[in-house]
Amino acid sequence: MPEFITTWLDGNDVFNTMTFLDYWQGLVNTVQLVFLSLVIGLVVAVPLAILRNSPRWWVNKPIWLYTYLFRGTPLLIQLYIIYYGIAQVPGIQDTFWWSIFREPFYPALLAFTLNTAAYTTEIFRGAIAATPQGEIEAAKAYGMSWFLRLRRIVIPSAARRAVQAYSNEVIFMLHASAIASVVTIVDLTGAARNIYSRHYAPFEAFIGVALIYMALTFALVFAFRKLENHLLRHQQPAGG
Repeated sequence: MPEFITTWLDGNDVFNTMTFLDYWQGLVNTVQLVFLSLVIGLVVAVPLAILRNSPRWWVNKPIWLYTYLFRGTPLLIQLYIIYYGIAQVPGIQDTFWWSIFREPFYPALLAFTLNTAAYTTEIFRGAIAATPQGEIEAAKAYGMSWFLRLRRIVIPSAARRAVQAYSNEVIFMLHASAIASVVTIVDLTGAARNIYSRHYAPFEAFIGVALIYMALTFALVFAFRKLENHLLRHQQPAGG
């Protein structure tokens, strides 16, 4: 570590080695929670978005109800219901599931996953519905089956249209993860609260964590900008 940083830490009451370890542990927990919920949510959302476009009401209506409920209620309330509600399920404390869900991380992961899957389903549903009919008709003319059209035409085309809206959902989930600390998870916000309670320095603690969130947000914006340019490279002028 550079000497000027060591000197500054030695003379600083709030930002010291222990503080940075708190922030680091909070960062690891936040990234782990957000990353897993987004990955699982995306895996769940893509097939739900395809079924959501089904003309059969008994297929699309249950999915509509799920997305309506989770998009229409606050994530904090969903987290409370899942965190406190799982323990109320009759007999669950006598099963192996209790060894998993008694830890706060997994109820939070379930709540975040269900929430982001609902939003992502609607994002991809709209992108799939916006697929130009001419592309589908051309695929049919080539003799492609429904699954082949879906894999080669519809999903790649929808992904290009959905990437910008989905990037907003990813950033929203990063910011929404700050509520995980209400169920005793020491995420970034939880780390800032611990530092505040230890040093009675609210401004330093929360401004520090705000800077970390900003750095993560800008990194995500940069990554999605690169992904968007890659997916839309066919629209760039020749030689550009």
